[in-house]
Amino acid sequence: MAEISISNSEWDRLKLKVKRKYNHLSDEDLSYQQGQEEELIVRLMGRLKRKREYIVFTLKKGLEFLETNRL
Repeated sequence: MAEISISNSEWDRLKLKVKRKYNHLSDEDLSYQQGQEEELIVRLMGRLKRKREYIVFTLKKGLEFLETNRL
């Protein structure tokens, strides 16, 4: 079970922030539908070569500051 829950509308905004920070990620890398948090985390772990904790932390931080550019 994923430690994070992201709605489709939240992802629309969060995806822009993630893509700005990691501009080598493709649209395919960032494809996501609500309920597929686990698949997203695993895919980002592979593409960013980072541990699960880092990916989850980064996504949670992005959600916390969804209204700003902060990631």
